[in-house]
Amino acid sequence: MSDQQNHPRIIAVANQKGGVGKTTTTINLATALSAIGKKTLILDLDPQGNASTGLGLDHQSRSITTYDVLVRQIPLARAIHHSAIPGLDIAPSDADLAGAELELANVARRSFRLKDQLRDLRAQADYAYVLIDCPPSLNVLTVNALTAADAILVPLQCEFFALEGLSQLLRTVDLVRVNLNHGLQIQGLVLTMYDPRNNLSRQVSDDVRAHFGDKVYETVIPRNVRVSEAPSYGKPALIYDHRCAGSQAYMRLASEVIRRENQMKAVS
Repeated sequence: MSDQQNHPRIIAVANQKGGVGKTTTTINLATALSAIGKKTLILDLDPQGNASTGLGLDHQSRSITTYDVLVRQIPLARAIHHSAIPGLDIAPSDADLAGAELELANVARRSFRLKDQLRDLRAQADYAYVLIDCPPSLNVLTVNALTAADAILVPLQCEFFALEGLSQLLRTVDLVRVNLNHGLQIQGLVLTMYDPRNNLSRQVSDDVRAHFGDKVYETVIPRNVRVSEAPSYGKPALIYDHRCAGSQAYMRLASEVIRRENQMKAVS
């Protein structure tokens, strides 16, 4: 088994603001990565389970979920489902996961539950990437994701309050880096729901790029009806309509993610 197979790159897709395109980015980036031969696993850590639904996994199929993995310590491998997309797997979630905060409150090493599970999985699977779809809050689930991750990818909606709360997320990243995961990197920020006809979209894009420089991906994800429709059909946009502007943007983002990963490896 190759070194890459033993050591998948783990990326937490996180933003404590809801409605920023976090789950959409997770499932379409994962689809794009798998389409170019990078076997990918999605870990659904959002109690809403939208990533699971967006890949066509119905609730009856979710007999073992990420709740069982984190709280009951059932091996992660038992929660994994193959999706209809070759090379793309998912460990689903459901509403039970909302109780994890309380159930893990007094548990030793509670922030390392996911990291320990992923370490065990590495010996059994050959994933190139693991993408963690985090909940829209900075709770024990997000901390588990950041503790387990090599890097964080932050979707930012092109709206007036885009930067509100981002400083809190970055402070959390710093705290996790100091106390739990020294190697945690910021993979990048991706602008979502971009409308070039909208002055505000352009202003937000300019402001974010001025503030964060090359941490912001060149690729922007446009506001796109076909991308919005796709989850109701249980499909990523890339499968629902691979020609639409949103799907094409996610393919470009996947290429950019891989390029950055190679640059990070060269530096480290």
